[in-house]
Amino acid sequence: MRAHQIMTRRVVTVSPDTTIVDAANTMLTQHISGLPVIDAAGKLVGIISEGDFIRRAEIGTQRRRARWLKFLLGTGREASDFVHERGRKVGEIMTTDPFTVSEDALLEDVVATMEKHDIKRLPVMRGDRIVGIVTRSNLLQAVAGLAREIPDPTADDDHIRDRLMTSIERSAWRPFGLSVIARDGIVHLSGVVTDERARQAAIVAAENIAGVREVHDHLCWVDPMSGLYLNSPEDDKRVAADQLHEHKMQAPP
Repeated sequence: MRAHQIMTRRVVTVSPDTTIVDAANTMLTQHISGLPVIDAAGKLVGIISEGDFIRRAEIGTQRRRARWLKFLLGTGREASDFVHERGRKVGEIMTTDPFTVSEDALLEDVVATMEKHDIKRLPVMRGDRIVGIVTRSNLLQAVAGLAREIPDPTADDDHIRDRLMTSIERSAWRPFGLSVIARDGIVHLSGVVTDERARQAAIVAAENIAGVREVHDHLCWVDPMSGLYLNSPEDDKRVAADQLHEHKMQAPP
């Protein structure tokens, strides 16, 4: 998927001359956490977000540095802090030269940019014009939307089993003696794991196969050193439930 497929197209923006109060009210009423800043020529010149309102003189949260640190940082840094904490217009506190992505950017590149720069939103550009914005909420919606996709017409039990076996068999963590049974989209996994993380990985692999409705874990765990053998948690619960049921049936009325 690409940025233009998940981005918000109706972008709420402000200008550098917008007051801080108006920007804050816009964010509250529109239920958004950041605003691209557009100049009179329609060019993206910055972005303002919730983080820009954290250190503000109005609420007494401005930075208070020790004198030695002020000396070390220099008067320029102190002046910049003063502007950011007391500026009255968006242009005085916004982040300039914001990171952006093109509308054709792959989502993996969008996420990589967000993670690398620890940001929550990215303006989407077509040349030098903003055409949308991608936020973490958009990514969340994209994941949720996968559940509404058209089902795979080849997602029958034979395809499920073949695809799952292929997916797991090429993995270094694959269970020993792996057996997969699929019926009506319900998958049963059997085999041996020596690391509980491999169990979870096998279950996730099954859940990612189109057409799978349920996954049942029958993978047993074996300690390579001692040979200690444990059933899967699901099988242990089933055995305990069967024993409880049998005990109730045998109890005198």
